[in-house]
Amino acid sequence: MRELMWRLRGANNEGLLVAVILIVVVAMSLASPAFFTANTFFALVRSSMVPLIFALGVLLVMISGGIDVSFPAIAIFAAYTTVKWSMDASFDPGLVVIFVVAMVVGGLLGLLNGVVIARFRLPTLIVTLGTQTIYKGILLTYVGSVYISASDLPASITGADVHLVDIAGGGYLHFMIIPVLLVALLIAWMLKYTVFGRSIFAIGGDTEAARRVGIKVVRTQVWLYVLVGALAAFGGIIYVVLGKNANPQSLVGTELDIIAAVVLGGASIFGGRGSVMGTVLGVVLVQLINNNLVLVGIPSTWQRAAVGLLLIFGVTVQALGAMRARRRPVALAKEVSA
Repeated sequence: MRELMWRLRGANNEGLLVAVILIVVVAMSLASPAFFTANTFFALVRSSMVPLIFALGVLLVMISGGIDVSFPAIAIFAAYTTVKWSMDASFDPGLVVIFVVAMVVGGLLGLLNGVVIARFRLPTLIVTLGTQTIYKGILLTYVGSVYISASDLPASITGADVHLVDIAGGGYLHFMIIPVLLVALLIAWMLKYTVFGRSIFAIGGDTEAARRVGIKVVRTQVWLYVLVGALAAFGGIIYVVLGKNANPQSLVGTELDIIAAVVLGGASIFGGRGSVMGTVLGVVLVQLINNNLVLVGIPSTWQRAAVGLLLIFGVTVQALGAMRARRRPVALAKEVSA
């Protein structure tokens, strides 16, 4: 029975998250019949797309034993810079090229993070806090601080407003869900089946042990942050496509929601553990809380408090799990000796 419960719970508490999500959905449906509709479901999917891309990047960093808070600044820097370049050049290179250019910019910004962190072995939180401010300052000072509306965006971006499904009442499923899901699947495959992915887990579990078995720790960390920067830029362009505007003041300040979602998804803040499925479920839960508190009569001002409580809950579950894991070998040793 205990083995069955463990399997249902999942290695990263995925089963527990599914149960919590179902409880929240049932509670909100009972409190507000307007919640349990297709419109609400599609709105939840749309609001989860950009946070999921960001969360996948944070997941990779957290598995490696770090915490990145610069991803929103990288996202809006890369997206706004690419759109501004297209406008200033009076040239629309097409949506694919816009994504590629933005991801190159994001990768370069991530490279700076990676070099500083890996080469000088500095704390990831401190470094990314600093680079976040630097990137935002450069963006506003040298690139632009003007809001770009839909009428000024490249035609390839405004023309990307394609719906896979439209329903009565304004609900729709945006086609950007396809690349988002593809990226999630690719990250899951990379973590499970590639040397690079397994190296990230090894570095997060024990950096010195990873170095001793032949993993090139510095190189892996640098490429990791390049990938995370490219993911952030990818999410930034999707944000522009969905919102039909480019605002240099956007996105920064969303770090807590994303980190909370990843921690709730089972990623260890100490490194070495995490999953894409858990991260997806964590993002869904946080977006459920953020988007639907008003429906059940809770003021929107409580959203930040709710996310903070979820974060504390996730860390507490991890701490209790770690305590049980430490006690298990002791208990087994006592049984053997007896």
